[in-house]
Amino acid sequence: MGGMALSNAAWSHVLPANYPIGIQLFTFFGQLDNDLTGILKQIADLGYKDLESAFSMKGGYYGLKPKEFAQVAKDLGLGWRSHHVMGTPFVPPPDVKLPDGFQKMRSLRDNYQELIDEAAEGGVKYLVCASIDIKSGDAVKSSIEILSKTGEACKKAGLTLAYHNHDGEFKNVDGIVPYDLFLSQLNKDIKMELDLAWVSKAGLDPVELFKKHPGRFPLWHVKDFDKEFKTLMPVGSGVIDFKRIFDNAKLAGLVHPFVEHDMPPNAMESITSSIKYLNGILK
Repeated sequence: MGGMALSNAAWSHVLPANYPIGIQLFTFFGQLDNDLTGILKQIADLGYKDLESAFSMKGGYYGLKPKEFAQVAKDLGLGWRSHHVMGTPFVPPPDVKLPDGFQKMRSLRDNYQELIDEAAEGGVKYLVCASIDIKSGDAVKSSIEILSKTGEACKKAGLTLAYHNHDGEFKNVDGIVPYDLFLSQLNKDIKMELDLAWVSKAGLDPVELFKKHPGRFPLWHVKDFDKEFKTLMPVGSGVIDFKRIFDNAKLAGLVHPFVEHDMPPNAMESITSSIKYLNGILK
């Protein structure tokens, strides 16, 4: 099939087996720390199959060790596929005081081997850099060094490093576009987790990225924006043409699509609506 779009008939055969719908657990930030098993059970009952974990205020993996979290997921029929980490330490604005839990947040710059070892211990296949310093040209160059070093260490541990974008990576910084440099200078073993909402807000067409860099995007964040690109929405209730994007999943090299909704008013309602929509367009 190569880079050709799949027909609707083909999707009905390959999607359920090859692209089980997952969820990025940042959608439930804070809530999981209080009721991990209960929320994961509801997620599984909705038909989600895969998990991508993120930072927890409890530290570790929602207060658990890697193997413990993996077992909780497995017992509910969920596969833990990917984990998000910071590339460089998160620096809040000067007027923002973060809760003490944020002091537990580690980064690839300072803790890359430790984070890789834990992910490997939990059986995760992808370690994803959630964000990294791109505020200047020098910062971008330094970040490429961090990602390159981490990518090599991931490979030795049997993991794949991926980079997750927001919209800032597509803006000109000191005469360069960070995302262009990431794609051109990082080894192709380092993959991209394309956030479909943020790349669309930046004014780029995901399908055109797939055409230019086929196979580089095994992970997606499937989330939606309103027409003004100001408010994140449940998947299918905004402006992004997911049908067209999923028609080019093979070209992208898609392995795991993860639904995400940052800080939604009601996370469970949002992911319920999202998976219903995706099941509808992908049948």
